[in-house]
Amino acid sequence: MKLLYTIAVTILFVMTAAAAGGVPVKYKVDGEKFEGYYTSPSADAPLVFMVHDWDGLTEYEVKRAQMLNDLGYAVFAVDMFGEGVRPTATADKKKLTGELYKNRERMRKLLYGGMAAASQMGGDINNAVAIGYCFGGAVILELARSGADLKGFVTFHGGLNTPEGQNYADTKGKVLVLHGTADQAVSMEDFASLAVQLEDAKVPHEMTTYSGAPHAFTVFGSPNYHEEADIKSWERFTGFLVETFK
Repeated sequence: MKLLYTIAVTILFVMTAAAAGGVPVKYKVDGEKFEGYYTSPSADAPLVFMVHDWDGLTEYEVKRAQMLNDLGYAVFAVDMFGEGVRPTATADKKKLTGELYKNRERMRKLLYGGMAAASQMGGDINNAVAIGYCFGGAVILELARSGADLKGFVTFHGGLNTPEGQNYADTKGKVLVLHGTADQAVSMEDFASLAVQLEDAKVPHEMTTYSGAPHAFTVFGSPNYHEEADIKSWERFTGFLVETFK
């Protein structure tokens, strides 16, 4: 895969990712410290490149990674905030995500740095699908617009707006959007606008909304968790993986 950025990536801490679980991966992007997570059931497993929600890489992403490992996929969960930066206050979450929304070049650099780290860990970046949750979903669409040569891009209840001056002309791979119809943070107007943009750019895509599902409907244990939408979206997502990696 040809990266669009020249990025100095150094793996600081590596362990073998055993089938029963994964390992933290400390790495640097242009000298900055980050801590991702990697798990793989086998050397030739297809890769899922995962971007976290606005609270950073937490046990939620680790749980999803383990679920995917059990299905036969390797997972690298990238860290977009920095080693040890896992915000709990809403103001801090808004600040960290806001800084990246304003600096798309940095967002892309961290994504490509994460993909380089995934590759160094043994992940097959040439046989990969990217996924993201909420903030991570918006980031995944940024990755798609950047022209990253991945097989698919999947967003769960993610932000769907396209920044001014950007489009999907360079997008490679299919796009799958899984959205809650009752989402008060990301409107159905945003959903419809994205559909038009993808169609105009001739990007293969599939977009589904789930009745009654609010923003963050997949987050276990949260007030917004919507079991039916979570189960159905996960089923469609895993089906998408089977179709894409065949």
